[in-house]
Amino acid sequence: MSDAERFRDSTQIVLPTGALDGLKRDLEREFTLSFLEQGDTTRIIGSPVEINRASDWLSRKGVFVP
Repeated sequence: MSDAERFRDSTQIVLPTGALDGLKRDLEREFTLSFLEQGDTTRIIGSPVEINRASDWLSRKGVFVP
């Protein structure tokens, strides 16, 4: 994996839009993130630290984070 791919993976989470149903508002309040909806996917963008914390938070809520 190139450095650019590794950096991109550490600064974003890509999920099906429906995976955030009922969670997006809490996620926005808890973390400093941006959301980009593209068709049926949502790209969650943030610093590596925020993405790591958000990933853990989503996992605890039962969302599979690839």
